[in-house]
Amino acid sequence: MTHRILIVDDDLHIREVIRVALKKAGMTVSEARDGKEALSRFPNDRPDLVVLDIGMPELDGLDVCREIRKSSDVPILFLSARDEEIDRILGLEIGGDDYVTKPFSPRELVARINVILRRAAVRATGSNGQHTPLVQGQLSVDPEQHVAAFAGNALRLTAIEFGILRAFLTRPTSVFSRDQIMAAAYQLNIQVSDRTIDSHIRNIRAKLAAANCDNVIETIHGVGFRLGRCEPQA
Repeated sequence: MTHRILIVDDDLHIREVIRVALKKAGMTVSEARDGKEALSRFPNDRPDLVVLDIGMPELDGLDVCREIRKSSDVPILFLSARDEEIDRILGLEIGGDDYVTKPFSPRELVARINVILRRAAVRATGSNGQHTPLVQGQLSVDPEQHVAAFAGNALRLTAIEFGILRAFLTRPTSVFSRDQIMAAAYQLNIQVSDRTIDSHIRNIRAKLAAANCDNVIETIHGVGFRLGRCEPQA
């Protein structure tokens, strides 16, 4: 299967570098020069993944992500020209699946894209070996259908958030270190900071809080995190 990738960056050279690398990896590429063009192309291109620069004029990558997330859970990998953690954390909190800081290695970019696409294939086919829903309290995760719900209400999670929640439900009484959470979410030897993991946890908590549950993930100070009671607030 040939994957379709939409590259969104106002820098022609960056788009060219990414395009060459992705085509060598056997992927089909479309491009947008800014956020407005990306949103106009997105419905027709129907990409399997979007590579999205954060720092663009007029409509930046964060705004584009917010618009896409109103109607689609397509994986999004952010590019950031600045090594500023706030950009990366905010990008992940609004629905990004991963990020790469410029300047970047084209090989690393392709590797990260392949990881995200592999996760997307797993959730589409249910080929991860889990064939029954995982349930704790009012929280349920169905790995085969890639559906998470709380008290019967579906949760819109990114692929990484879903992987983290699935890991917690697989071992509901265990305390997970950040390294274990990283392994569950990213599946390959890709290093991310503790703050990035914390951002994913914060995002999951926010989505559960919006569904009337604010105790789904407990912090065990100095160790990591574990699953909470998963019951609605009184």
